[in-house]
Amino acid sequence: MNEALARPILDDGAGNISYPSLREATRTWMRVALLSFGGPAGQIAVMHRIIVEEKRWVSEERFLHALNYCMLLPGPEAQQLATYIGWLMHRTLGGLVAGGLFILPGIICIMVLSYVYALWGRVPVVTALFFGLKAAVLAIVVEAVIRIGKRALKSRSLVILAAAAFVGIFFFSVPFPVIILAAALLGFAGVIRTVPLAHRSAESASGHLQHTLLGETAPDHAKATMGRTARVTACWLALWLTPVIALLIMFGPQDVFSQIAVFFSKMAMVTFGGAYAVLAYVAQQAVQHYGWLTPTEMLDGLGMAETTPGPLIMVLQFVGFMAAYRNPGSLAPLLAGTLGGLLATWVTFTPCFLWIFVGAPFIERLRNVAGLNAALSAVTAAVVGVILHLAIWFAIHTIFGATVQVRTWPLAFDAPVLSSLDPWALGLTLAAAFAIFRLNWGMIPTLASSCGAGVALHLLGVI
Repeated sequence: MNEALARPILDDGAGNISYPSLREATRTWMRVALLSFGGPAGQIAVMHRIIVEEKRWVSEERFLHALNYCMLLPGPEAQQLATYIGWLMHRTLGGLVAGGLFILPGIICIMVLSYVYALWGRVPVVTALFFGLKAAVLAIVVEAVIRIGKRALKSRSLVILAAAAFVGIFFFSVPFPVIILAAALLGFAGVIRTVPLAHRSAESASGHLQHTLLGETAPDHAKATMGRTARVTACWLALWLTPVIALLIMFGPQDVFSQIAVFFSKMAMVTFGGAYAVLAYVAQQAVQHYGWLTPTEMLDGLGMAETTPGPLIMVLQFVGFMAAYRNPGSLAPLLAGTLGGLLATWVTFTPCFLWIFVGAPFIERLRNVAGLNAALSAVTAAVVGVILHLAIWFAIHTIFGATVQVRTWPLAFDAPVLSSLDPWALGLTLAAAFAIFRLNWGMIPTLASSCGAGVALHLLGVI
């Protein structure tokens, strides 16, 4: 390990803290993974609180720099962000640990719930537990938007850009890549006034950013070379595509496992903007084209993914499970479902490691390029608007039981049906928000209390 990185640093006079070992980092990443509820907004909030504020492994600026890159990639941005920071801290193995652990609880939870769903359908007590969980997650997401917004929006221009991004994606369904590209171009061209990098560095000379474990210089392993890039690309392409090609050769393109491998490999390359941007297409193909599951089952799978740790795109594991469970061939249905779910997960997330391990060294090299930093500052502002959109989307679907589509050009959004307001969901959300904002409760007590409240309401017969 780089000696400069391994040395202790001063923690605001609170004593010396040392660079974490991989074992220590593994425990932290597992904690992040177990608390990563609520889709990308909630997951980014959890990671920010633990990695930036509590552990102080990386600075606010470096966290947002990595987040901006991950937002430009296909696939789940929160999992890729964990992989990026893990790679920065402990090389490739650290990235594998961080990114792998981030999805491990979700893999286990979705698999168990898929078994339960396939054998017994919906289980009321589990549904009640998730009911309380979503209320707490919503409060955590709101806190994340406020906290990240305060730190990222350092000029009036950036505030306006964040607001424009929110309005564009929420009310007009402007595609996510268009918003990010427009923000980057405005920042690069100097149209958006951002806080200069030098000013940020001076501002942080006596503040939080100075006292981070990683510092602001790139570690030795973060140097991009063409030889390394070629080797990493070849390795991860082989890991990703070898099972796909093998299935096509052995069973042909009409076999359900071949269809799962090919379909979800395609999804891994086009899921720009996170899971929300692609789930409609996945649902259409899985339900109408392949006939793997019904619309109701697709919605139930989405509910599982929303209320279990890990990326929302984990719903694809449920789809893969049901596809193989319904078409097991010579295998036992549950075994086929297990293999189908794991196959969908493999071809969905393996490319995520490819994007990070190939691209991150180049992104680190460009950190101090003035034009790029201006562009990324603008992207950061747009991302705040997008996270606000995700928070409100999650709030609507948590507090209201129904929505109506508004499609009056140029407007295109889902509005809540006010009469479908769920007072118990609203009450639990307000209670969770009070616990977080006024009582300063941590995430675990808030989540546990909300889950307990959800189960209690079910036992009382009110939900």
